[in-house]
Amino acid sequence: MTSTWHAAMITPEQDFDGAPRLRKAFRLDEGHGGVVKATLRATALGVYEAFINGTPVGDDVLSPGWSSYEWRVRYRTYDVTALVGPSTVIGIELGNGWYRGRLAWHGLSNLYGSELGFVGQLDIEFADGQVQSVASDTSWQAGPSATTFNDLYDGQTIDARRAQPGWAEPGFAPGTEWAGVRELEFDAGRLAEPVGPPVVRAGVVRPVAILTSPAGKTLVDFGQNLVGWLRFSVQGEAGHVISVRHAEVLENGELGVRPLRSAKAEDMFILSGGTDLFEPTKTFHGFRYAEVTGWPGTLTADDLEAVVVHSDLERTGTFECSNDLVNQLHRNIVWGLRGNFLDLPTDCPQRDERLGWTGDIAVFAPTAAYLYDVKGFLQDWLLDLAVEQQAQDGLVPIVVPDVLKYCPQPPEFPSPESSALWSEASVWVPWALWEAYGDLGVLRNQYESMAAHTRRVEGLLSPSGLWDSGFQFGDWLDPDAAPDQPWAAKADTAVVATACMYRTARLTAQAAGLLGKHDDEAHFNALADRVRNAFAEHYVAPGGTIRSDCTTVYALAIAFDILATPELREFAGNRLAELVRDNGYRVSTGFAGTPFITHALTDTGHVDEAYRLLLEEGCPSWLYPVTMGATTVWERWDSMLPDGTINPGQMTSFNHYALGAVADWMHKAIGGIRPLEPGYARVLIQPRPGEGISWARTSLKTPHGEVRVAWTSGDGEFRLEATVPAGVAADVVLPDGARHTVEGGEHSFAAGLGLAVR
Repeated sequence: MTSTWHAAMITPEQDFDGAPRLRKAFRLDEGHGGVVKATLRATALGVYEAFINGTPVGDDVLSPGWSSYEWRVRYRTYDVTALVGPSTVIGIELGNGWYRGRLAWHGLSNLYGSELGFVGQLDIEFADGQVQSVASDTSWQAGPSATTFNDLYDGQTIDARRAQPGWAEPGFAPGTEWAGVRELEFDAGRLAEPVGPPVVRAGVVRPVAILTSPAGKTLVDFGQNLVGWLRFSVQGEAGHVISVRHAEVLENGELGVRPLRSAKAEDMFILSGGTDLFEPTKTFHGFRYAEVTGWPGTLTADDLEAVVVHSDLERTGTFECSNDLVNQLHRNIVWGLRGNFLDLPTDCPQRDERLGWTGDIAVFAPTAAYLYDVKGFLQDWLLDLAVEQQAQDGLVPIVVPDVLKYCPQPPEFPSPESSALWSEASVWVPWALWEAYGDLGVLRNQYESMAAHTRRVEGLLSPSGLWDSGFQFGDWLDPDAAPDQPWAAKADTAVVATACMYRTARLTAQAAGLLGKHDDEAHFNALADRVRNAFAEHYVAPGGTIRSDCTTVYALAIAFDILATPELREFAGNRLAELVRDNGYRVSTGFAGTPFITHALTDTGHVDEAYRLLLEEGCPSWLYPVTMGATTVWERWDSMLPDGTINPGQMTSFNHYALGAVADWMHKAIGGIRPLEPGYARVLIQPRPGEGISWARTSLKTPHGEVRVAWTSGDGEFRLEATVPAGVAADVVLPDGARHTVEGGEHSFAAGLGLAVR
């Protein structure tokens, strides 16, 4: 039985180079029989690693992660029954993490506080029912670790000469360098049990090549852009220094560090003279290449490995097809998710940013929920979104946790205000989870947040019913915009914002209806009707042309179903297809339009245009980065130029998942799996074959069981194999228009390749 919290938040009495250790030694109470269960609860202001009698208490790293510390400090719970003994030591090693380390691009640290802290409680239950609790208090001791510097952006320095073997084990005698601890003022009401999974070491990647750069530098190529750190054993002269710099790409044969901006991404290792095992667990890097300096002797591929780190998520969805470039694109999307789902959904994992941008996950959530079980992961993040929103009068910030409120306001963002698509994460992400998992509790928990955002934007609408004032990101990173003007899109920002508001109001109304809030349902439906009418009056010409007449505005109008008549929808689909053809099937959309354009083409009968858009290899396109050797999705379509140089813009990343939202279309249109009812309680199986792909296989673990679809196309015939979980009905639609309803089991179909059903 776990007792109530009675632990204090403690901190060392003196500074220990930013990575102190805490220690508590004690003996088990006698006379109560054997230990039945021992449970440790722990958290920190900073990050921690916990040990009992020298053994790590769990597989997690970088715990407790990053939450909105002002309101939620999450703790982890560990079963440590097998670790306690008659003499027991609790050992804790702290790091700066997100709490005290550098955050965002302003060069600022200590944004949440200047002192690291730890709170923990070990509850030991005996056979006679008695419980012995050992909690953090002023009886603990603090001392130094081998880590002399640690920062998530800049790296970690480990001096193996300072190692103290056995420091977390019985029998260790702390020396004079150890000191006491003191209590920090802390409201225990902020302690929160996590909803999402911990961050873990999720795998290992071995080097594929050891290279020598034109400047004579030793470069290690891991063949995959990943997130984590290096791990290795080495022996050399005491005091000798090995440095490791990290980057995602090479430029002119050297490490391409300019995209990191001010992030140093450098780990330093100082040898003890014996055999040292180095693993810098208080930082993380986004990298494919590592530049190693000072290695004793000749470095080989057998000497080191890259440890892949991300939240502990279960893979649920797969996709494979006949086109190898498309398969690599899909792998890139998966790796982009893995690298950016490190405790929260970040924009990028490598430069001086790594923030929980709301716009990226707003459009990527359906893709994420297919590829992995992200229900708990995103629910936890949504709790932070809601508390940040409550503290800002209903405003959904552009990043969550909202660390930017502590930073100087960038001149390109005139004032903090709701921003279309970005703030929409408060509505679109819960709705994506509802569709994927069918858990009404998600909507129930987030409804007040959804409604608060929708009401706030309602108050921002002009008298005409348009969202046409205030700063907007709009169709961010339109490929036709200049590298230093990512906001300069073809699509009118008010058209984008008003379309997003329509979708948000309609989804909020649906959520209200599902929860029995019928007055709200009527209100938000009326709001959606008002916005739709305003959109039609002010942005749609009598012939159907939408203001700014570009691919993004037609894609959003179709995907969000904002057009009032079938005729207008048909015109929009035809005009969208025409614009795609006229642009040579190169991508012409930014953050707002890209996730929806292939859906909009397919849903209006232009399957061939959707396929050609996906399969185009010239820049800008989804496959251009693949032809350039990309192993993750890039932030810009041309993050690397055709000549192998890095985009000259100051904002470019080689691991950004947002543009990978096209995988949602790949899963639903090429693969053919989509929910007809939330949680896939009823499934639509409707592959949409197109030129350039002759077969595809998809699978998805749903709450009701696994759905599998495999199809081949050729010689005028289409063949489909489908597996449906027991108790689930599936509507199967074939390319010739034939429709079948089947129950759980394995099913086969054949059909002619007629016109796709519209």
